[in-house]
Amino acid sequence: MNIFVGSLPFSLEEAELKGFFEEYGEVASARIITDKFSGRSKGFGFIEMPNDEEAKKAIEELNGAEVDGRTIVVNESIEKPKDGTRRPGGGGGGFNRGGAGGGGGFNRGGGGGGYNRGGSGGGDRGGDRGGDRGGFNRGGSAGGGDRGGSRRSSY
Repeated sequence: MNIFVGSLPFSLEEAELKGFFEEYGEVASARIITDKFSGRSKGFGFIEMPNDEEAKKAIEELNGAEVDGRTIVVNESIEKPKDGTRRPGGGGGGFNRGGAGGGGGFNRGGGGGGYNRGGSGGGDRGGDRGGDRGGFNRGGSAGGGDRGGSRRSSY
């Protein structure tokens, strides 16, 4: 079983991480993820344990444990699909480009309000600005907003 371990202290070494899990059974591998430019730990890693029962016991016992003053998060890791598909669910918030649904801030694709590009959604400058582009949306249909009105066709 592949196990995700998060909120790790940045000073923790892979051998130390492996040691925590070896108390519960055989550990095939232990990896702490590092930044490719600085080489510094990103604060999370993965453990591979061949025996699922031992892995579940380790998850149960170590999730919420304190390591060097930090409460770690331990749970079963779910692998990304290799075919490039995404899990169902929407994007939403924070500079996303794609996803179905979601909402809020700077989305590109899918629905949602404010500064979206693609899909449907409002925005804070709706009205009839350039066809069916509402607010700061690009593509799809858009709803109203607090700055309606029509755009001038010639200047």
